Amino acid sequence: MTTLGAIFLPQNPPETLRRIARTADDAGLEELWLWEDCFLNGGISAAAAALAWTERLRVGVGITPVPFRNVAVEAMEIATLRRMFGDRAIIGLGHGVQEWMTQVGARAQSPMTLLREYVSALRALLAGESVTTVGRYVTLDSVKLDWPASPAPQIVLGATGPKTLQLSGELADATILTSSTTPDGVRAARGHIAADGHRVIVFVQAATGPGAEGRVREASALTGDAAAIAEGVRRFAEAGADSVILQPTEDEPDVENFIRFVAQRVRPLVE
Repeated sequence: MTTLGAIFLPQNPPETLRRIARTADDAGLEELWLWEDCFLNGGISAAAAALAWTERLRVGVGITPVPFRNVAVEAMEIATLRRMFGDRAIIGLGHGVQEWMTQVGARAQSPMTLLREYVSALRALLAGESVTTVGRYVTLDSVKLDWPASPAPQIVLGATGPKTLQLSGELADATILTSSTTPDGVRAARGHIAADGHRVIVFVQAATGPGAEGRVREASALTGDAAAIAEGVRRFAEAGADSVILQPTEDEPDVENFIRFVAQRVRPLVE
């Protein structure tokens, strides 16, 4: 069955997340995703709060930029969330927007090398191993988590270009695709990932109600009533998406209603 979720955009004030997360939990939404865009909400802190405020809702962060955090810190954060909240916590990783990475003095000359070193070390740390490595970007000396999570969390990578998609297929368990991705783009991404059992998560902009078509900015956006949006979700699923996460527009007039709409009106129409 296709997983259906929604996004809490970081353009919303952090103090509104509690209300939105509880609305999502009460409405039966499967997944609520957060972003760690610069320089808005902190992804890990927001996810921890949303998980603490809810009982059933899975909360994802898509993504945390790897140049921002030492891999040992990232492993500690992920393991802590997983021990406290189990598989309800999903933390994605990625290159980050290179302009923002430059602003904070963290841009890597070779983002692909950084991501490969980072993910390899992170997987070992999350598995409870003692890790010693000397790489171009990642250096660890006998680092071992005292509180690893068991089973070890899956690795989720955000990816767009063919090389990063291939790397995700090689090193990760799941891939996040951005809202500019079309169903044909999902098929192409599947081809680059080329890994069995690999979960593909796609963000899809959506709008409903009066003026919906005028509010969307992506060519791949879904608009209309519940039936029309459910049909669009099915197209993405047929193209190879395991999870479709609907993204409201930045000017969505009623975020709580959007969450209920996705959970209670679109979800029953999606096979």
